Amino acid sequence: MNDERTPEPGAEAAGEANQDTLYKRGIKSYVLRAGRMTGAQTRGLEEVWPRLGLTLDGGRLDLDALFGRRARRVVEIGFGMGASLIEQAETHPDTDFIGIEVHAPGVGKLLDEADKRGLTNLRVFREDAVRVLDECFPADSIDTLQLFFPDPWPKKKHHKRRIVQPAFVELIRRRLKVGGTLHMATDWENYAEHMAEVMAAAPGYRNTATAETAPYVPRPEFRPLTKFEARGERLGHGVWDLIFARSE
Repeated sequence: MNDERTPEPGAEAAGEANQDTLYKRGIKSYVLRAGRMTGAQTRGLEEVWPRLGLTLDGGRLDLDALFGRRARRVVEIGFGMGASLIEQAETHPDTDFIGIEVHAPGVGKLLDEADKRGLTNLRVFREDAVRVLDECFPADSIDTLQLFFPDPWPKKKHHKRRIVQPAFVELIRRRLKVGGTLHMATDWENYAEHMAEVMAAAPGYRNTATAETAPYVPRPEFRPLTKFEARGERLGHGVWDLIFARSE
């Protein structure tokens, strides 16, 4: 979750036809930007990364071996500076979390904080999320995938850069366990509508929203309220949550 929204957090955006379009067409939902690193962030990348960092070179993950147990697994794409992911990992020690983020300051911050709090149920990739999901996660291995406040790319000509596209949600479906959930949240109503439209057409999913609130769900208590979101609420901005479960 992007508690301090970075300009373009997250992963490579999807194409329209098949898996190859996800990362071979070169359309990305993020732009890497150079940023100043604090001492704590540098420490996280240099000292904590060898213990909690994951790379594409590691290939397909054995999650039970990675965490030394069998547990519920939650993956978050584009965690920003990592505050909410840290909060979730600390609050739910019986669940294993894997964060995916491309921006070095956020990765360093999360690693430093995880180390200071002694968290053992958290790992992180600093890679493109599409490649991580495609190359590193086994089929039927994720209980929940979280995509909170991805860059909305509000201009119509940039909508193709939005990460929520048919090929992307199909890739997620194959990585979710049957009954596992894709949980998305956005503060852009147009993007919420786009998400709902893509998911309504996606095979193998069912919307968990009730008839009274569909296609959206009220913000679940288990999703931490970020500083960014709280500020938006004070300004009267809306936030839309969507939770779809894999049905087959």
